[in-house]
Amino acid sequence: FRINGVDADYEDFGVKEDISPETAEPYSCGNMKFTPKLPTQEILDKYQITLDEYSTIANELEDILTFGSCGWCS
Repeated sequence: FRINGVDADYEDFGVKEDISPETAEPYSCGNMKFTPKLPTQEILDKYQITLDEYSTIANELEDILTFGSCGWCS
């Protein structure tokens, strides 16, 4: 995705990880979740966004990149 003409990286806004790998089948995820992180001035400057815009983007990514159990890799 792009923000103000800049190719964006979701990792600038948070971390996506399996928070329950012990419940997963082999080659699967138990509970894939995106957790937003606090913004830095560097990231705000990179995308030329405000704190409110950062929060909106991080929340949208949380909705999109949190999807629970998954077996797509099996």
